[in-house]
Amino acid sequence: MISSTAMKNVWLSMEHQAILWCNQLVVQVSHTILSLIDPETRQPFHDRQRRLAIFAKMLRSGVPQSLNRIVEASLSSSLGHDGNSASGSQEYTLSACPNNVQWSDDGLERDLYIETRTVTVLAMDGRRRWLDIKKLGLNEKSHFVLVTNLVPCHGVRIHLWPEKGNTSSDLLVRKRVVELTSKMAQIPSGPAPRQIEPGSQTEQPPLSAIFWISPEDMQGFRFITISVAPRPALSGRPPPAASMAVGQFFNPKEGNLEFSTLSLILSAYSQKDMVFKEDHPLALNLEFSISLGLLPVTLSLKTAGCGIKSSGLAAGEAGDVENNRLCKLRCFPPVALAWDTTSGLHIYPSLHSETITVDSAPALWTAQGSEKTFILLLVDPHCAYRTSYSVSLSAAARRFLLVYGSQIAGFTIAVVLFTLMRQARAWELDLPIPSMLTAVEYNMRLPLPFLLITVVPIVIAFLLSLLKSQSFPPVGSFLFVSLGCYTVANGFVIVLILISQLVFYVGAAMHVFFKTRWKLWERNCCYAFLQWFVNVSSSFFLFKQVLRALRFNTLLVTTIAAITLVCFVHPALGLSVLLLSHAFCCHNALCSHTQRKESFDSKNKGTNGIGQYAYQRGDISKNCSSSDQNFRSSTESANSFSDIQLEIFHHRHGLLILHFLAALMFGPSLVAWLQRMAIIHSFPWFVDSILCIGVILHGTCDSNPEFNFFFFPIPGIPGKEVTLSLGYMLAGYYTFLSSLALAPYRAFYVMAAIGLISFAFRVIQRKSREKGEAYFSSRKHSHRH
Repeated sequence: MISSTAMKNVWLSMEHQAILWCNQLVVQVSHTILSLIDPETRQPFHDRQRRLAIFAKMLRSGVPQSLNRIVEASLSSSLGHDGNSASGSQEYTLSACPNNVQWSDDGLERDLYIETRTVTVLAMDGRRRWLDIKKLGLNEKSHFVLVTNLVPCHGVRIHLWPEKGNTSSDLLVRKRVVELTSKMAQIPSGPAPRQIEPGSQTEQPPLSAIFWISPEDMQGFRFITISVAPRPALSGRPPPAASMAVGQFFNPKEGNLEFSTLSLILSAYSQKDMVFKEDHPLALNLEFSISLGLLPVTLSLKTAGCGIKSSGLAAGEAGDVENNRLCKLRCFPPVALAWDTTSGLHIYPSLHSETITVDSAPALWTAQGSEKTFILLLVDPHCAYRTSYSVSLSAAARRFLLVYGSQIAGFTIAVVLFTLMRQARAWELDLPIPSMLTAVEYNMRLPLPFLLITVVPIVIAFLLSLLKSQSFPPVGSFLFVSLGCYTVANGFVIVLILISQLVFYVGAAMHVFFKTRWKLWERNCCYAFLQWFVNVSSSFFLFKQVLRALRFNTLLVTTIAAITLVCFVHPALGLSVLLLSHAFCCHNALCSHTQRKESFDSKNKGTNGIGQYAYQRGDISKNCSSSDQNFRSSTESANSFSDIQLEIFHHRHGLLILHFLAALMFGPSLVAWLQRMAIIHSFPWFVDSILCIGVILHGTCDSNPEFNFFFFPIPGIPGKEVTLSLGYMLAGYYTFLSSLALAPYRAFYVMAAIGLISFAFRVIQRKSREKGEAYFSSRKHSHRH
């Protein structure tokens, strides 16, 4: 796996949305694909090793591996780890600069001897600067770092000397000199500010290279030299931007700053400020206790001073405008190197105010490594900075939905399955079927329902990790992210329920209103003649019998049509037929409920509440599945027809939401199918068809709460039996665990399993009824309204 920032010529992190407007990744991948073509045969290379070599050449990180080692070395030094293991001095293969770019030391001007820990280069002056390692590296300030915009080998070279060499004839000394220029790591940066005329530079150019060396690498040497090439003579072109290099001996622990999770959360409400005074460490290590892939941080740096007041300028000349102008001219732009154990290195050149994030997904069940994020901040030690940081709530929300979208999608299906469990359990206990909104609210209650639905699956995931000897993420962050995703999933389901209920209730009210007015118009003789004409005309159409057959076999026709589309066209289209069936039944049930309730209320007003509608439970499937309307005995307890229709609506509404989410998961596949439909036709995958057939059987065989199947009794426990509510609960647990594993598609497995089992028990039920056997118990429901 290669992250975007780990590719050649790509130094910006991006996701599938940013890739639409950022062409770095697109261009590099396009060039890689074109490189796979043999220019002679104009066909792709068949040799696997050849293709692998091309991929390695074209996609290998544009950021040198030495830069990763530099960041790791800085982290190890600041955290107090063993420098031998961190610096990796033995891992580097030092090599001199190429022969075609070497320039002779004889061409250098007189040498400079640096007496301070900070060395500054402001021009390509052709001089060599000597730094005494033992003298300048006292008081644990033994690490040396150099940042520059000069090109390694072409503009700057670095050497380690065992002792001072006076002339070029000191051959014995020069044989022991080690060149470290190859250890410099180049930093991707933007274009340098151009000068229109000499002396018109307005700010320092951005950094392009960094050099870091630990005391272990400098053992046995006394001096380190920085050789700067002479300024090239150019004619007919604008002069290049000013050259710059800053080096420093420092103690990494002095620049180590830690940010706790609490401080980051509080910074979302009020930003935190810090001040870096002049003569601070050049490299500052910022350690964030929580990954910036979860909580992106907006980091801002503004120059507060650069020694202007001590330079002898008048007070009026040191105003804010002049101060900023001169500081930009003197201080190089800060650079941030964000490092994460999962995603690696992220570079933010010319940092002034930037939202820093990393491509990692912490607190996942499959997450590995530390959740901390480290930022190596390279700032000019000559300048003072006012620094502020705050958690960006908008960026955190976008990142949360992007990283944990699969987990939220799976949790959404789990929430609906737990809601159907609550509805099925109410039916089994002879209680009214609650609405979807009421069931979701009940499942969120503390302590028992919420703990049973959320904590138990998390504990199961922890136990599975122990059995598999798999590393488990930190419990605190894992619980926080998992419960956050589950809360977002509940919110999405609630919004979906409210929108669908609003549509159904408005549609039912309008339907009843116009139907009532239409009945009033039926008394008009003109309408009676029109109705007679329509009835006579319709008798000549052959499809009249077809429409009547469809009316009395709705479930059968729906099942056949949906399965046909699933197997031969596309699964999403077959599930759409099932959704239309659910919607039609919900609309009919709600219209009957609204109409009966209005007529019941009007009758109560006329007869002082004496009249009352009483209907049997067996009429529950009259509008949705008339083929099973005689399944219940006519001697069951009577109940209000209006309330019965409302229970039908609640039941089918739950199935509608579940199967809508299932169809929504096939949305991207449907779009791709529509795009290639004009090019080639292919049948759906066999596995997808089988799973969708199971989902369709679940929607048709469990379309009526009367069809809630009952399994065999539990052995050893008299009076207990495996019910549909238990099946929904186990399905919800499995979907919950699959969501933690970022595999929400596994929800189709349990939905298809419930559908196939429902179909099998419906067949057994019908055969038992034909034989006169009472295989299924008939339960009476007594509702109090």
